[in-house]
Amino acid sequence: MARKTWLITGVSSGFGKEMTKQLLERGDTVIGTVRNLDKVEEFINQYPDTFIAPIVDVTNIDAIKVTVDTVFKTYGRIDVVVSNAGYGLFGAAEELSDQEIEHIIATNLTGSIQLIKSSLPYLRKQGGGRIIQISSYGGQVAFPGNSIYHATKWG
Repeated sequence: MARKTWLITGVSSGFGKEMTKQLLERGDTVIGTVRNLDKVEEFINQYPDTFIAPIVDVTNIDAIKVTVDTVFKTYGRIDVVVSNAGYGLFGAAEELSDQEIEHIIATNLTGSIQLIKSSLPYLRKQGGGRIIQISSYGGQVAFPGNSIYHATKWG
């Protein structure tokens, strides 16, 4: 199987971390965004030639654009872009602060949109590639007390 280069957001835990682990073990290159390098120190030490961890907060649109530009220009080709960064926020809508609501929308929805929007011109120019959007069961069904989280996942 040909080795691939992946750009994955949110690789410090959960699906992103497990996906990164499996891809690195099989010999692929992963550019995995994090907010804290300490959480991926094992990958940095074990895979110094095939794991790169730019620090990116996906709520920062300018940071997403700069990272995508830099990654595509540095590596020439990205085979797969994975929009994975996200988190859960649970509580009745009227109990959540405006800041909490804005932050989860910026992380789970707007960040994903901006990552894909920034990547598409490069994928078109290189003649292809894959986009994977990680969501959750929360994007298919809704439960009481999770309305804002579900709104971001349905989005």
